[in-house]
Amino acid sequence: MAAATKALVKGAELELTTQWGLDHGAWSVIKHLYPKANIPVIEMSLDYYKTPQAHYKLAGELKKLREKGVLIIGSGNMVHNLRQVAWDKLNADDYAYDWAREAKEKMNQFILNGDHQSLIRYDKQGAAFLLSIPSPEHYMPLLYALALKDNRDEIKLFNDKAVAGSLTMTSVKIGVR
Repeated sequence: MAAATKALVKGAELELTTQWGLDHGAWSVIKHLYPKANIPVIEMSLDYYKTPQAHYKLAGELKKLREKGVLIIGSGNMVHNLRQVAWDKLNADDYAYDWAREAKEKMNQFILNGDHQSLIRYDKQGAAFLLSIPSPEHYMPLLYALALKDNRDEIKLFNDKAVAGSLTMTSVKIGVR
């Protein structure tokens, strides 16, 4: 599967390795979906030096995998600012700072309205987005998932709650109706 993925991608150079285990962003999600660990899993690392547009374009090259029935998961958090976590509010239900709630609500609307360009250009969306995305590695998986969407797909948001002021656990399901 990794070799097939590499063969599909023309817009970036991919390297294959079996020397790394799965990142916590992968296994922490997959272990709940497949607790028997009975499916093959490959993980793609994000090139920190590529632009959000380049990531979105690269993700579009993976559509053929989806068309073949491969489950593709983008795991991260749209709002992920660990420096601002309100540890005393960790157990509060849906607690968010104003800027985190503003960014989450705008992101949700962009997702539901199919406005991928505003999500790609997150750094142009104002202070709430900049505070919510101080570094892009937790946000970029969203762009990968959205780049795979086609016109027949329905989008559903779930688990749409904030945690400790500066994190969101919003999940996006993209699938055929």
